[in-house]
Amino acid sequence: MRKNLLLVLMLAPLAIAIEQNDVEFAKPGGVAMTLDLRVPEGKGPFPAAIIVHGGSFSHGNKRTYVTPLFDVLSNAGFAWFTINYRLAPDHHFPAAVDDVQSAVIWVKSNAAKYRVDPKRIALIGESAGGYLVAYAGVHADRTARVAAVVDFYGPNDLVLQTEKRRSEPDPVKPPGPGLMEFLGFKSWHDAGVVEKLRAVSPTTLISKRMPPFLFIHGNADEQVPYEQSPKMCDAMRKAGARCEVVTVEGGRHGMMSWEKDPAMAHWKTDMVAWLKKTLAK
Repeated sequence: MRKNLLLVLMLAPLAIAIEQNDVEFAKPGGVAMTLDLRVPEGKGPFPAAIIVHGGSFSHGNKRTYVTPLFDVLSNAGFAWFTINYRLAPDHHFPAAVDDVQSAVIWVKSNAAKYRVDPKRIALIGESAGGYLVAYAGVHADRTARVAAVVDFYGPNDLVLQTEKRRSEPDPVKPPGPGLMEFLGFKSWHDAGVVEKLRAVSPTTLISKRMPPFLFIHGNADEQVPYEQSPKMCDAMRKAGARCEVVTVEGGRHGMMSWEKDPAMAHWKTDMVAWLKKTLAK
């Protein structure tokens, strides 16, 4: 009886929920990259999501724009890790992509500690983060490969995304830093801009070896054209890869704006159902 009680006491701490903030997962160039995490109660191993925030590649943090995902994932029995990454204008492509891949490698390396199934890890990103998870999903090597990608309104065809800006003169007073600075351009009219935009667009890198993708996009998005998502999904299907598109009718840019309309809340159950089906053992 005493041995059994001791065994229960030894195992019990492993089953409690875990919540930690500001955990360092990488330090590229001496810059600490941190994440927050939550692991459900239970012995696991749990499916996991790595969350990547938006912010025009130049602002935001691991708690910006993506908070609606936290309880949805926890209530569905997922462990989740929401990450920081290096931002423009101080850091250019591919620094942020490297940080996303470093987070995947870190979660896999710490899978036992956090009761995560390393074969059931999904990347979830919104806006700029949608681009980053899509690029990481199509471009990752074996060590950083994930089992699924959920892309919320990511600008995955950068030629399409910048078409209007490249057709106009440079503004007298430039807006704050964003995609242009992320890519290291001084102007949308620099030599070779279109070629580089095409080369670093996830739509250019599609192959049948990609993990399954779920695109979630509002069809009233005023920042990233809705057509971005079905266009990439169509190209994936032609290449033999798997994908689905969830359309949020009347949804503008940003999942937080969808919280105001109960009719838009279906994206939560749609996402969880797709993740559970895609990550099923």
